Amino acid sequence: SSNGGAKLHPTTPDHGASKVALEGWMTLDAAKKLFEAAGQNYDALYAAANKPSFKGQDLGLNLTTTLHNKITYKTSKNVVAVLPGTTQPKEYIIYSAHWDHLGIGPAVAGDSIYNGALDNASGCAGLLAIANGFKQAKEKPKRSIVFLAVTGEEQGLLGSDYYAQHPLFPLKNTVADLNMDELLAFGPMRDLTITGYGQSELDDYARTAAKEQNRYIIPYQHPETGSFYRSDHFSFAKVGVPALYASGAFESRLHGKAFAEKEREDFEAKNYHQPSDQYNPKWDLRGAAQDARLLFRIGQNLAAETTFPKWKAGSEFQAVRLKSRPQ
Repeated sequence: SSNGGAKLHPTTPDHGASKVALEGWMTLDAAKKLFEAAGQNYDALYAAANKPSFKGQDLGLNLTTTLHNKITYKTSKNVVAVLPGTTQPKEYIIYSAHWDHLGIGPAVAGDSIYNGALDNASGCAGLLAIANGFKQAKEKPKRSIVFLAVTGEEQGLLGSDYYAQHPLFPLKNTVADLNMDELLAFGPMRDLTITGYGQSELDDYARTAAKEQNRYIIPYQHPETGSFYRSDHFSFAKVGVPALYASGAFESRLHGKAFAEKEREDFEAKNYHQPSDQYNPKWDLRGAAQDARLLFRIGQNLAAETTFPKWKAGSEFQAVRLKSRPQ
């Protein structure tokens, strides 16, 4: 795990008494040692767990320990701004980005500030840029545009989940969520990678906007990482709101696919959830601006319509949407 700090949970009436007695993170090396102590091979069980027929196994190990736990209560905020629509103000398009990161943590090379420049100050910058774009546009949107900066994403999508469970505006009237998380900094891209491709008609809106930039659509190339379930758009999908998580990722317009792959892998290996995720003046932010313009364009197109994008047949999120907005 890349998160070794304290774990936050929303406050419940029973102050967490109904949660499991022990939960926590374990590094990969520690997990392998645990399996070895149980006479099991981690890699073999991992491969087996990826098959539909897999069933959980008792490792036959017991843990005896004493924990001295300190419980603290904190308050954090989601930040919301709204640009009212001109003719359909009670229909809402949400742009989301999480503003939190990991705060102060274990020092690495003498640095203990986990800045979160790409993850996710970049998304917040995109949120502000898009808001400014709508403000400056000559033609104002017919539908209302909601700009939502959420807290607690790194702790399990806490802020976006809270909004989804306590929406300021009716979910049945919420057209879509367009989410930004890690706008990359290695220049303009040829691809637009959609995490969760094939889930909803928002793919079609993305394709139209991508063509205007001479870009092509591809699904996220590493679905095994579970990325669709790890950013704030998922909170909206769970309650039936079509959600899009898309950005350039796999082919640099200037340097090709191998360059983009290396840049992305280097960030994930060296800077992701590390103090080194900090602003670098050598960054080429044209790709981030490109993605922000594309998402702005998608929002413009959605705001000009009267229809609502739908989940595609077979999507696990379709049923909950149909309860509030039958097709």
